[in-house]
Amino acid sequence: MSQSRPDSRIEDARDRIDRIDDEILALLNERAACNAEIGRIKAGAGAAPFVPSRELEIFERLSRENPGPFPTSAIQSVFREIISASISLQRGVKIAYLGPAATYTHQAALQQFGRMADYLPSATVDEIFRAVEEERSDYGVVPIENSNEGVVSHTLDVFVDSPLTICAEIHVAIHHDLLARSSDLGEIRAVYSHPQALAQCRRWLELSLANVPQHSTHSTAQAAQRAVQEPGSAAIASPVAGEIYGLERVRSGIEDHPDNTTRFLVLSRNAPPRSARDITSLLFSIKRDQVGALHAALSPFAKHGVNLTRIESRPTKVRAWEYIFFCDFEGHREEQRVRAAIDELQPCCDFVQVLGSYPQAEPVK
Repeated sequence: MSQSRPDSRIEDARDRIDRIDDEILALLNERAACNAEIGRIKAGAGAAPFVPSRELEIFERLSRENPGPFPTSAIQSVFREIISASISLQRGVKIAYLGPAATYTHQAALQQFGRMADYLPSATVDEIFRAVEEERSDYGVVPIENSNEGVVSHTLDVFVDSPLTICAEIHVAIHHDLLARSSDLGEIRAVYSHPQALAQCRRWLELSLANVPQHSTHSTAQAAQRAVQEPGSAAIASPVAGEIYGLERVRSGIEDHPDNTTRFLVLSRNAPPRSARDITSLLFSIKRDQVGALHAALSPFAKHGVNLTRIESRPTKVRAWEYIFFCDFEGHREEQRVRAAIDELQPCCDFVQVLGSYPQAEPVK
């Protein structure tokens, strides 16, 4: 009898769970019907299906009002897929990303758009920009900087000649595994990966595979494909890549810094509406023949109380020793103080291009 009583309580609890699940399913369908109506309204108005500020509001409100015991940290993951399914009901959304499947860019895209979007793998960052510009894709996801290795220079270079705008940012925690057909470290004769991943694992590679040649690939997922094809080859890639391509995990977490994070940008043809916490990105080049030109360019931000959060310089590739500066600052381009700072920046520069104002992503914890 003592054993049957716990079994009976478990069955009672499972019955309650089944009833709750039925209620959740009914509510999901009710929510989907509301989204379908929104989709019809948006289609008539030509509005974008993805509104990052609205998603931010949903995540923050639910996290704030969650009484527990359901973990607050899981709310965004659960509602990301609900929102993804809802957007798919409005109309299919195509996302271009740096492929093939299982790259960190792919993971960033999934984190932002969920699994119900249509994903278009692209071989290069240039290809992603073109796919969005030519309307073969609604949005594009590109890497912009890593917390340890700095800016992804090529992405900045492509922005210079692109009409696209940034509509969102994504932060992804980066954890690298060494993957191969065999789990024996002694069998590794070559290592493939994206240059950023190789750089992020430099110390581990020097200690563990000092005499093994390293080869660059367009992506970590492409490196995993090479490891599948070539016996004795290994890839530095994500755990997800190992699962997708059927590789053994030789070593886990080989990145030199455990707090390794990469920031990605979402590209769009249209600017998003303002949110509760926006940042703005822009490019500018200074008049190099004027003394104090950089100081003059930065002064308007301080004057109008606009907080610069980063600044990076890149050669223009037009004339020697001429640079373009990439900067982020808090605020939206429509705010009066931001407009005033940009207006005063213009006469100090040969070139100013606002890349977009968009919701600031939560930092990786």
